[in-house]
Amino acid sequence: MASKSACLMVASSAAEGVSAQSFINSFNLCSSAFNLQITTPGGKPIDFLDVDDSNMRWIQDFRVKSYASPAKLESIDGSRYHALLIPSCPGAMTDLAQNGYLAKILQHFVTENKPICAIGHGVTALCSAINEDKSWIFKEYSMTGPSIFELVRRRDFANLSILMEDFAKDSGAIYSGNKVFQNRMELGKDYCIHIIVPKEQVFSKFPVLFRSWHSVI
Repeated sequence: MASKSACLMVASSAAEGVSAQSFINSFNLCSSAFNLQITTPGGKPIDFLDVDDSNMRWIQDFRVKSYASPAKLESIDGSRYHALLIPSCPGAMTDLAQNGYLAKILQHFVTENKPICAIGHGVTALCSAINEDKSWIFKEYSMTGPSIFELVRRRDFANLSILMEDFAKDSGAIYSGNKVFQNRMELGKDYCIHIIVPKEQVFSKFPVLFRSWHSVI
């Protein structure tokens, strides 16, 4: 039997945390198809958000596993991995969006045409991938993620260091999803499912991993 390919899951270790449900769905889906390596800046533990009765037991069981201890992002060799996954991480704008180590990994993945999947707030981590000429490596890509229309509802909106929609558009990318979300809000829905698949990259607006990523891999 052929061995599984290796997938790198990059998560934030900042206090703003990682969406518990996004992480759980991402982990369950990818661990069945890949040898999964979790990594955070400094190898620090993940602070999960929105833990409730439906996922608390899973988080507790996960934390005692040997593979639950993240590797240091600073020591990761991107060439060892075949796919890269970033779950929804509100903390990404704090410790991933300007992370030079993550930038090198992303540049390797884009150069080698390896699949990248960024979900929800995890898309903000892609801001780190700046070329030497100061251009963004994902310019001219189509992508989605949290829109300004969504973020403006947050109490800390005025203090957010990065607005992903503005950053992407200012850097030459095509960013969609804002109108989709507004339409859903008009129907009384507080979320939407919006997926874009450009080249080998996958961007999801909804903070839960989607099964269609398997078709890209």
